Amino acid sequence: MIPIIKPGDEVITVSHSFIATANVVKYCGATPVFIDVDPATFNIDPALIEAAITPKTRAILAVHQMGMPCDLAAIVKIAHARGLLVVEDAACAIGSEILWNGQWEKIGKAHGDIACFSFHPRKIMSTGDGGMITTNNKDWDAKCRLLRQHGMSVPDTVRHGSAKVIFESYPIVGYNYRMTDIQAAVGREQLRRLPEIVARRREIADQYRRLMRDIPGITVPENPSWARSNWQSFCVRLPSNLDQRDVMQTMLDAGVSTRRGIMCSHREEPYRDARRSGSLEHSEAAQDHCVVMPLYGQMTDADIQAVAQSLRSACDVAARAA
Repeated sequence: MIPIIKPGDEVITVSHSFIATANVVKYCGATPVFIDVDPATFNIDPALIEAAITPKTRAILAVHQMGMPCDLAAIVKIAHARGLLVVEDAACAIGSEILWNGQWEKIGKAHGDIACFSFHPRKIMSTGDGGMITTNNKDWDAKCRLLRQHGMSVPDTVRHGSAKVIFESYPIVGYNYRMTDIQAAVGREQLRRLPEIVARRREIADQYRRLMRDIPGITVPENPSWARSNWQSFCVRLPSNLDQRDVMQTMLDAGVSTRRGIMCSHREEPYRDARRSGSLEHSEAAQDHCVVMPLYGQMTDADIQAVAQSLRSACDVAARAA
């Protein structure tokens, strides 16, 4: 059976993520405990986890932010030692890889206890919406299959394909979380294309790094030695003296649309009083001083160069105004 996160429990996670990460903890009536991120990867800092653990802690919810894998080896080691679950928020990380026991493995092999993916239209693989979970735990797999279809003990596909009459039962209260057949068909084709999609995004990220690395004050993202991002997003850090909004507006005026750094949930009304373990300065700095560049597989070399030049020009304008 899936362990239940219940009211009174705590889940250690990051504020620096789309608000859904914190919301899923709240849906269970539990309390998210926010810790800071590693400024180099924008991911949960394993060095801060131990200090956040209390007798109420039940799980660690680790986000593979913008497709960059977390340091799962360090996180899982802590979790196993303390009897905690590890849930991977892999919404953006399909196709990303991690070096695990000397071998490159895909995110989604559930190096923790369970991994959750999103197929929202903004993701590099989409079915229109919906998502997917992966786990190595057979009991959890069976329970999730029940939960997704109203608690039905025998899927309709099995009943309809059987040569014998089968009566289903409903042993638990389930939900209508099924993906439609049309969405699933789209997803299967997308999965076949995933290697080429990820390869192209990695090529674009490499070009961005070459073109942006020498822009004064700009920090470009890099893979750690143990990770290979799918580059769901390419997020650059501006020097602190440049105004983020001004840089983004100048680029928009030049025809290049960008997004601000990933939000921080503790700055939003539902989580203003949420419990924090230590400072969240790196999370706040990432939201305030980072800009996400456009990145999609159909970009031409000219497009990539235009974005890099737009960023360079916008930084020049902002620097003169600073």
